Amino acid sequence: MSVNKTEPRLDRRTAILDAAEEQFAKHGYDGVTLRAIARRAGVDLALPNYYFGPKRDLFDAVLFRRAEILNKARLDQLDQCLEESDQAPSVEAIIRAYLEPMLTGEQVEEEGWKNYYALIAYVNNSPEWGGQLMTQFFDPLVYRFMDALRLALPGIEDRDLYWGYHCLSGALTLTFAQTGRIDHLSGGSCRSSDLMDACEHMVQFTTAGFEAFRKQMTADKKGRPRKGPSARR
Repeated sequence: MSVNKTEPRLDRRTAILDAAEEQFAKHGYDGVTLRAIARRAGVDLALPNYYFGPKRDLFDAVLFRRAEILNKARLDQLDQCLEESDQAPSVEAIIRAYLEPMLTGEQVEEEGWKNYYALIAYVNNSPEWGGQLMTQFFDPLVYRFMDALRLALPGIEDRDLYWGYHCLSGALTLTFAQTGRIDHLSGGSCRSSDLMDACEHMVQFTTAGFEAFRKQMTADKKGRPRKGPSARR
């Protein structure tokens, strides 16, 4: 009897989270009301607040739900690559652990995950939300990956490490947004909805970028002058 009482509650909670995820992804935080979410979820107006509290708490719950899944998958793959490395892990293996759990697999075709990725693109690209919410949900994971890259690139300067990550994060954010811009520019040879293809290109491009820092560190040890922004340190 108790099971019958709890199952509808769980279904309603999931329906509210799904509806909120979709609405926030399409309209942003300020463009959505709890009334609109309740209507989309097909539940009583009072239930979003009953289960999650005010709109900001529901927003956090939406972000946390899939962040927890993604973070675990990425850390599991990172741990595996660290365990399999006799010495230092490769840069490519680390970048793959960061990207592949998000951009490959059957979940990328699911509407809920598409909405979530669009929402992350919105949050990460917003001065209002990016610093606070990305810090809350993803910084511990990012620091783990930064530590792994330090193992792969011993002696890398923090300035190079974090600008390299910044470029990766920017490319990932644009990929999540699936704006269709690359479809237009490429004449259809690339599709912003093809996350697996995007993943492979980002892995190769980002790996090459970090490996360029390795070459520069070698040049520094030989006393060769730096070129570009790094020379102004």
